Amino acid sequence: MTDRIFPIHSFNLKFNEYLPFSFTQDFIYQSSGLKKHIEKRHPECLPYLPMIPDIIASPDYIGVNPNENVKSFELVKVLNENIQIGIKLDIKKNYLYVATLHTITDGKLQHGLKNGRLIKFDK
Repeated sequence: MTDRIFPIHSFNLKFNEYLPFSFTQDFIYQSSGLKKHIEKRHPECLPYLPMIPDIIASPDYIGVNPNENVKSFELVKVLNENIQIGIKLDIKKNYLYVATLHTITDGKLQHGLKNGRLIKFDK
């Protein structure tokens, strides 16, 4: 079975100002398989799944994971927990998609800010 993808939010071109590369895609997509990934890897984050469009629309922080081999970026929204989503570029089909959603600790957030991996996103 192949995962169905659907647009979850438009791509904010302002993100490109914070990234070491630029994207030209119009939308960010979500796969029907993302819920299964969250259930298996990050079950405590299931309540945040419906909030992905809001996180994309108004992130507090943006950054790049230096360990990723593909063009990707991270968005963090501070709610009652720090919610991080990873967005990757599907090179073969040329679309952006939400790859993961998980929480990060305050310490990890502060460390990311200190080492430059994360930057405050000015809305």
